[in-house]
Amino acid sequence: MDILSDETRRFLAATAPEHDAVQAEMAAYADEHGFPIIGPEAGGVLRVLAHLADATRLFEFGSGFGYSATWFAEGMADDAELYLTEHDAHELDMARDFLDRAGLADRTTFLEGDALDLFEGVDGEFDLVLLDHQKHRYAEAFDLVSDRVAEGGVVVADNVMRGPVDFGALTDWSEGQAEALDGADADTRGIAAFLDAVRADPRYETIVLPVGSGLSVSTRVE
Repeated sequence: MDILSDETRRFLAATAPEHDAVQAEMAAYADEHGFPIIGPEAGGVLRVLAHLADATRLFEFGSGFGYSATWFAEGMADDAELYLTEHDAHELDMARDFLDRAGLADRTTFLEGDALDLFEGVDGEFDLVLLDHQKHRYAEAFDLVSDRVAEGGVVVADNVMRGPVDFGALTDWSEGQAEALDGADADTRGIAAFLDAVRADPRYETIVLPVGSGLSVSTRVE
């Protein structure tokens, strides 16, 4: 389902930031192989959020071959730490190669395995967290990270409007029709559970942006 009109999509594409050379190569690979990436429209949002949060530490739940991380990194300090996770060893190897050529590998930790387990093995707070792994586990991931996001930090969740979700059911549910999720798949119910959890947490303010596949953006305010 399209979440934006054709005219709006064209406008956002025309006004989005441009890829650098490595990002352009990543995007070409994604296009050739049908690999889902957030694209430059949403990438620009990630870069701005990193600037606004004055971010120095990033943790990604699901990094693919590192495309999103390159956008975050553009808005982060030169000595920022990036933690990328991916269960697919081949994709993680690609991320190492791409980020090395982007000049980011020396400050990036590449972790293979289950992102939730890996997060528990890393200490400290984070200024930026990306949820882009199994959609039915977003709420579980937020439960893990919510105490460890620095005040002023941001949690971004991808695919809240498009992807492996039923956007029509989510829309009806968001308007108060609880029965709309009856029979919905695990990913759709997972996005709903995540949105319930993050909006119910008084420490966070949350909005949803209709860019890319839909981004939920939550900033920790206390």
